[in-house]
Amino acid sequence: MRMGRNTSPKRRRFPNIGEHVGIAEWKLLFKPGWDEHFRHFDKAIQERILKKFEQLKSPIIGRGLHSSRYLIEEVGGYRIAYIEDSPSNTRKIHFVGNHKQYERWYSKG
Repeated sequence: MRMGRNTSPKRRRFPNIGEHVGIAEWKLLFKPGWDEHFRHFDKAIQERILKKFEQLKSPIIGRGLHSSRYLIEEVGGYRIAYIEDSPSNTRKIHFVGNHKQYERWYSKG
């Protein structure tokens, strides 16, 4: 037997799938005009984006947008831009559109 080695392995306990781990769900708020482009998308695209909204209610980490306060989620060639308010567990959806629409929206500032 080796000296100085812990003979009892430490086991990390990970939560089971679906087990509540005490992390609060995020609330989604929608800024007026967020759906300017969304309402013109095909139903299948809209459904994919709606599924992503459901995922945004969970504690996922969004990709930061350069030095901007916006976070971005991608759904295929579409973008969701939102702002996260951690103290209130709120994510505010500001924009949903395809890549070109997103570039125009972002450049308007």
